[in-house]
Amino acid sequence: MIESIQFKNYKSLRDAVLPLQRMTLIVGPNGSGKSSAMEVLEYIRRPYHNVPAIQDVVSVGKPATNRIEVRVHWADKFKGSITTAQWAIGEPLEIKHASDAGWQTNREQLQKFIDGIRYFELHANAIAAPVTLQPNIELGPNGENAAAVLDRLRDQAPERFEAMNKVLAGWLPEYDRVLFDTPQNGARSFALRTKLGGHAIPAWQLSTGTLLAVALLTLAYLPTPPTIICLEEPDHGIHPRLLRDVKDVLSRLAFPEDLGEQREPVQVVATTHSPYLLDLFRDEPENVVISQKVGLDSSFTRLSDRPDIDEILRDARLGEVWYSGLLGGVPASP
Repeated sequence: MIESIQFKNYKSLRDAVLPLQRMTLIVGPNGSGKSSAMEVLEYIRRPYHNVPAIQDVVSVGKPATNRIEVRVHWADKFKGSITTAQWAIGEPLEIKHASDAGWQTNREQLQKFIDGIRYFELHANAIAAPVTLQPNIELGPNGENAAAVLDRLRDQAPERFEAMNKVLAGWLPEYDRVLFDTPQNGARSFALRTKLGGHAIPAWQLSTGTLLAVALLTLAYLPTPPTIICLEEPDHGIHPRLLRDVKDVLSRLAFPEDLGEQREPVQVVATTHSPYLLDLFRDEPENVVISQKVGLDSSFTRLSDRPDIDEILRDARLGEVWYSGLLGGVPASP
């Protein structure tokens, strides 16, 4: 698990530290570093794939710099390990693993953990698209390959597939299960069956919110999920009545022991602009981070680190307090 990420001269994160828990919800205005913080993990995972040039991501303004540094501080079994990513003018991105505790990092295990990081910004059209079947196919960053991943879940972990269908029927009462079709040789698509009449509604006819719900549940019921999941606005396009279910998905991934599951927990980092989703974290201030931008610089503050948080929330809803600007992390004039 990641304990914190320290940024130097990366976009608006000129000098910022992002504290992380097993499950972290980051809330703040557009351009305040929420997405920037998560995308860095993708560059660390794949340092030779679509990594931006330093001039495209270095902090603007003064003091001028020709170097970016991001330090990932690890926790749990990698406690004391630090992964450093550095960009410099005229040099490619460089990744180094070291230890601040004086012992040699188990780089093979750490690299395997890093290889398991996945970043998602789900889109309905990608989720609904038919898929050409391939071995070991994964859910893509936009939700592509959903039909193939669900098809493999049905075949390789049928008990989890049936459990997912049961939860799906609770989320979306008009449907009772996922069905599959073969639109052409070697391809797979999915549909949802209506409870009334048993009609198969193909994915391309389903609403945006329904498709996003399917993708989130697919992630939650994978038998071997990613090590870290970064989710851009998992509530986007979802009806407010389902937001507690969305939070339950995040909790299922992060705290499998609470459900009696025998697997490693997934560290979940999600962003939101929704005061309604934020309300559901009222009793978990340690899991909420406020991102704030002042001028050209962004910063992060864990809600539980505020000495006045109990007083602020005594008789108020967390979402309303944040929306009012009392906690910061809302759009503001420079």
